[in-house]
Amino acid sequence: MYDHVLIPVDGSDEATAAARRGLALAKAFDATAEAVYVVEGRARRLARTDRERDQLRDHGEAVLADVEALAADVGQPVTTALLEGKPSVRIDEHARETDAGLVVLGRQGMTGLGKRLLGGVTEQLLHRATVPVLVVSGAEPTEGFDYSQILLPTDGSENAETATRHGAALAARYGATVHVLNVVDIQAAGGTFNAGGLNEAFVERLEANGRDAVASVADALDTATPDVAVETAVARTDSFDGVAPGIREYVADNDIDLVVMGSHGRSNLQRRLLGSVTSQLLRTVSVPVLVTPRR
Repeated sequence: MYDHVLIPVDGSDEATAAARRGLALAKAFDATAEAVYVVEGRARRLARTDRERDQLRDHGEAVLADVEALAADVGQPVTTALLEGKPSVRIDEHARETDAGLVVLGRQGMTGLGKRLLGGVTEQLLHRATVPVLVVSGAEPTEGFDYSQILLPTDGSENAETATRHGAALAARYGATVHVLNVVDIQAAGGTFNAGGLNEAFVERLEANGRDAVASVADALDTATPDVAVETAVARTDSFDGVAPGIREYVADNDIDLVVMGSHGRSNLQRRLLGSVTSQLLRTVSVPVLVTPRR
């Protein structure tokens, strides 16, 4: 599935953690790996002398050399490229040009203003990318990555179900159990009907819809990877923060190693962007999240 893994790096701790995981995935899938560093166009324009411009490039070359050393340690060949421009744009362009099947990068990175939550480059790339993006946090082991428990949250939408194919491929490769989860958002349902509370029959209908959604994904997994173990669950959340806390709680309670989810989807009651759920989960969950793009 992943013939070419692209690993953007910037010298930050989370980018280094992502590089380790990206190299390990490339090795597991017998894929080519490429690390890229983007010299930010803004920084280059601010450089006043050739020496300053050379220093920017030298720093990028040093960061890429560090990734080459990591690759040698894990026995995975890697190529490198030094690019220039707006990082999110150049990474997306390079992914398209090289037919990358997967982009792996850190949740936070070094921006012009230093570290900040869900680094600007990561967030911008998620909005642009046409290939799956694996977002890695800094709380990472240095080796022995485990994917034995994979979570597929679903809301029944077509875009959420695009994650199923990737979850199936990873589960088959690593012999994982796949958990399929639907979270019923009680607060959203109550707000929609402005009823000041919901009767149990209505909540049960929401849960029935959730069971249909997870059953559909479970059937698709069984067709694609019949030897993979699948567990299904429908959970309620009454958090005012929506679905993400319910997913995060499931991750913690079930020792989930990886979340695979669509970038956008549908709520339990109406079509809307799932982007807010994805974005919130990325900011708060401690395990890697593989985000698959909209069709």
